[in-house]
Amino acid sequence: MSLPARIGAWEVLKPLGSGGMAEVFRVRGTEGRFLGKEYALKRLLPTLEADAESVRLFKAEAELSRHLHHPNIVEVHDVGGEGDSIYMVMDFIDGRDVGQILKRCRQKKVFWPVDFAVYLTRALLDALEYAHHATDPQGQPLGIIHCDVSPSNFFVSRTGELKLGDFGVARSLLEGGADQVMGKPYYLSPEALEGALTPQVDLWAVAVTLYELITLQRPFLGKTPEQVFDAIRHSRYAPVEQVREGAPPVIDGLLARAFDADPTHRYASAAEFARALTPLYDERVGTPLAISAVVRGLFGTAD
Repeated sequence: MSLPARIGAWEVLKPLGSGGMAEVFRVRGTEGRFLGKEYALKRLLPTLEADAESVRLFKAEAELSRHLHHPNIVEVHDVGGEGDSIYMVMDFIDGRDVGQILKRCRQKKVFWPVDFAVYLTRALLDALEYAHHATDPQGQPLGIIHCDVSPSNFFVSRTGELKLGDFGVARSLLEGGADQVMGKPYYLSPEALEGALTPQVDLWAVAVTLYELITLQRPFLGKTPEQVFDAIRHSRYAPVEQVREGAPPVIDGLLARAFDADPTHRYASAAEFARALTPLYDERVGTPLAISAVVRGLFGTAD
């Protein structure tokens, strides 16, 4: 990734990563209310600036994201352009994504504490409850579906902040025509595999994430994508109690409902799912500071 000195009014400090559609930099504001503050700047890849569909998708992400203001969602603070380049400036999360945390847990062969898993899941559900019911400044529902909920899009800062990010493939029910498969294959619901998108696809992905947080493995497995999709369609997975000894038995009951092949039999909303998790959460154990301390222990203060 090339490192420009500035992008618009933003001083570029270092590259943070690059994907199939965008590159991300750590930047510092040089004027106005952003002066001296550090953020993450996401810019459409220069190779895609002439691609009309890529530009449309990037602008749609920025438009949706700028309406979202919630403590558990990465907030977009500025949207701009420079020449043919377009970018958005968002919270810089000094920490790790949950996918990295799970990978380190697997490497060290240590389970993530159940209270912490539930705490993270509740924060994720709080973010989705807000997003699913978000409105524009005129009070009109946005009809947002994230479509890509997964551990790699959920972040834990060094101070214990928990934030859902990357609305890059998020869809609005108001757009219509949302009939294509979105998201990462392991986290897709049965109906998402058929191209049907409702808020339920996000709740299914949350259940997959909860299972993974507790067991350190994904529930729906296979040697080929077709085998994975078949397991998803038939809700075929190993019960938590078979994978993690000592896990609360109630977890399997909660997941059985969350993984029901019939969406009408699952939790009706993120709020209902969160309420079901409440008995499993001890607020004296699963706290932001405790979670950040465990993350520092997994990675080291300088890693």
